[in-house]
Amino acid sequence: MSHPTNQARQGILLMIGACSIWGLSPLYYKLLTHVPPLELMAHRTVWSTVVFAGVLALQGDLRALRGAVASPRVFATVVFAALMVGCNWFLFIWSVIAGRVTETSLGYYIFPLIAVLLGVVVLRERLSLWQWGAVSLAAAGVLTLSIGLGILPWISLVLSTTFGLYGLVKKRLPMGPVASVTAEAGLLAVPAALWLIHVGPGGAGIADLYTLGLLIFSGIITALPLVLFTAAAQRVNMATVGLLQYLNPTLQFLCAVVIFGEAFTPVHAIAFGLIWAGLALYSASSLSQAKSLAQERARRKMAQTSDASLPY
Repeated sequence: MSHPTNQARQGILLMIGACSIWGLSPLYYKLLTHVPPLELMAHRTVWSTVVFAGVLALQGDLRALRGAVASPRVFATVVFAALMVGCNWFLFIWSVIAGRVTETSLGYYIFPLIAVLLGVVVLRERLSLWQWGAVSLAAAGVLTLSIGLGILPWISLVLSTTFGLYGLVKKRLPMGPVASVTAEAGLLAVPAALWLIHVGPGGAGIADLYTLGLLIFSGIITALPLVLFTAAAQRVNMATVGLLQYLNPTLQFLCAVVIFGEAFTPVHAIAFGLIWAGLALYSASSLSQAKSLAQERARRKMAQTSDASLPY
């Protein structure tokens, strides 16, 4: 068995790998701008289903897919999760092709705070004063962008909300992460395959072997970071996972502004600044809470040890 320190180090490296693939994925999708977004989405869905099913088969866990139809409630949850992740995938693809990666990065920066709000509204969770301050700063950032540019950043809001709802319903699924995402992708793969049949051999995905190879690779670039993320989450605490996830939108932001040359106006700078400040405040508050909980658990453990040593 690995030493806890080695486990944590491995977890951090796995998490960095997952977030780096997610964050740099716009570079991959930019290679496929000649493929219609709906066709690209269909290929991504079909090939990722193949990869996810292959991973489950290697784990000898294909039977876990039965959990998706364990009850009508579970199946409805899987269907809803599939719709949310499908919407998220398609909008991300469309945004990259349309040259709006800055907005996708903003969406994934906002996501943790949207998740917090969903926790308050749906799960009746309570926030500290500092956490409310973080959410308020993010809201101010979105408002600044809306007023300054004269348009609601709908891409950012839809991406963060669909991903937030996806994470929320996943908490209620009695399935492992790989099994559940295989079931979700499998549901989406049915209409995706029908669409590819409708497009036929003349579709952009079959136009040449280079493009077809890139489209097949979409299954790997979708599945690999999730597998890395799952392995990382088993090795490090959630505070570390949460902080390292900001690497994803940061790399997307750098791709958008530095590589793709997307506009970054003073209004963008103010809005992003407010959201970054909100994230910093939220992260600091979360780390403080995690530290307090760890100290409390340590005190209880010491108290139990002391009680056990008394000569009753």
